Amino acid sequence: MSAVWVEDETAEAAEAATANRNKELKIERETHKLEKRLCRQMGQAIMDFNMIEEGDRVMVCMSGGKDSYGMLDILLKMQQRAPINFEIVAVNLDQKQPGFPDHILPEYLAKLGVEFHIETQDTYSIVKKNIPEGKTMCSLCSRLRRGILYNVARRLKCNKLALGHHRDDMLQTFFLNMFFGGKLKGMPPKLTSDNGEFVVIRPLAYVAEKDLIRWAAHREFPIIPCSLCGSQTNLQRVQIGNMLRDWEKQYPGRAETMFTALQNVVPSHLMDHSKHDFKGIRPTGVEDENGDKAFDEEEFPAPALPSLSGLPGVQVVTL
Repeated sequence: MSAVWVEDETAEAAEAATANRNKELKIERETHKLEKRLCRQMGQAIMDFNMIEEGDRVMVCMSGGKDSYGMLDILLKMQQRAPINFEIVAVNLDQKQPGFPDHILPEYLAKLGVEFHIETQDTYSIVKKNIPEGKTMCSLCSRLRRGILYNVARRLKCNKLALGHHRDDMLQTFFLNMFFGGKLKGMPPKLTSDNGEFVVIRPLAYVAEKDLIRWAAHREFPIIPCSLCGSQTNLQRVQIGNMLRDWEKQYPGRAETMFTALQNVVPSHLMDHSKHDFKGIRPTGVEDENGDKAFDEEEFPAPALPSLSGLPGVQVVTL
C-alpha cells in the first residue's frame, strides 16, 4: 500500500512540475510577443512621423513613472538595431518635492550605462509660495519645468526632446479638448517646442498603456510615485480616462478604432471654414465618392486599422 502512495505522490509532483514549466513557457512566449510588439509600434511611429534622423541627439525626459522608463528601455533597443546613428541622453528634473527619492533614478541610469543628467531645481518651493492652498499647482509647475528642460536641452546640445505620452494619453487629450475646450485638437506625435528651438517627439504614440503596465512589471522598473507634490488630481482627465476604459470593456477594440480616427481626418466633412473652402464650393459635374449622399443612411464599415505586420522585424526598421 505504501508503494502505491509513493508512486501517486511522485506522479502528482511530476504533473505539477510539468504544469509549472508550461506556465513559465507561456509567460516567456507572451513576454517575447509583447517586446516585439512594443519595438514594432515604436519603430512604426518613428518612421511614420520621421521622429529620429541621422545625427540627432535625443533628450529622453524621465519622470520615474512606467511610461518614461518604458520609452527609454525600448528606445535603447531601437538604437542598437537602427540603420542610423543617434545619441540618447536621459534627463530627470528633481524639483525637490518632499519625499522624492532622489537616489533611485541616478542609480538605475548608472547601472543601465546610458548617458544621463539629473537637474536639481527647487520649483516646488516656488509653486507653493505662489499658488494658494487647495488650488492645483500643475499649470505653474509645468511652465517652470518646461523652461528648465529647454535650458538643459540647450546645455546638453540636444535637438529632440522625447516625452513618454502613449496612445491612451493622446485619446484622452482629444476628448478633453472636445468636451471641455470646444476644439477638435489632440496631442501630436511630433511638434516644435513652443519656443521654436527644439522638436518634441512622442515615440510611444502607437503604444497602449496596458502594454506599458505589463512591460514595467516584467522589467521591474523602480517606479517613483507621481503624487509626491500633493497637488490635486486632474479630475477632468480622470473622468475621460474612466470613460474610455468603460467603453473599451463594453466594446473591445473601440479605443483602437478611435485612435485610428485621429489619423483619418476629413476636413471637408467638418465645419471649420478656415481649414476647408466651403464658400468656394460649386457644382463640378464630376462624380465624387466623398460627395454628400444627401438623404442616404450613413454606414460605418470597419476601419482599416494601421497595419504593423508589414515590418518583418525590428532589425529592418528604417528611421
